[in-house]
Amino acid sequence: VVTLSGLRGVLSRIGSEPPPGKRECRVGQYVVDLTSFEHLALPVLRNAGSSSGPGHRVCIIDEIGKMELFSQPFIQAVRQTLATPGTVVLGTIPIPKGKPLALVEEIRNRNDVQVFSVTKENRNHLLPDIVTCVQSGRK
Repeated sequence: VVTLSGLRGVLSRIGSEPPPGKRECRVGQYVVDLTSFEHLALPVLRNAGSSSGPGHRVCIIDEIGKMELFSQPFIQAVRQTLATPGTVVLGTIPIPKGKPLALVEEIRNRNDVQVFSVTKENRNHLLPDIVTCVQSGRK
């Protein structure tokens, strides 16, 4: 996990089987470090709507994926940030495959969200569309 101010923490690590009786949040071979993730990500999200000044505030979330969604406080903070007036969220969500991720589908289906599919072919040409979207206040 890296904040825009440069703070760093661990999101996950390669882990073996958990000790008997201990439950771990896992994605494949990775064990998610919820404490480290929440320590860095939650204060940033909770402060996203507190800035003052003219224009929209932009909150960047890279990414809202399977590992991050083990954190219920993160899910609530993302919902709150999306609902904050004057805050535009520039985020990344995974392409749907397999079992849908509830928050990802909730975000994808919001009326105030514009989803851009980024490919190798279009990635260098999307910036003008994204800037227009941010300036209009869409998430």
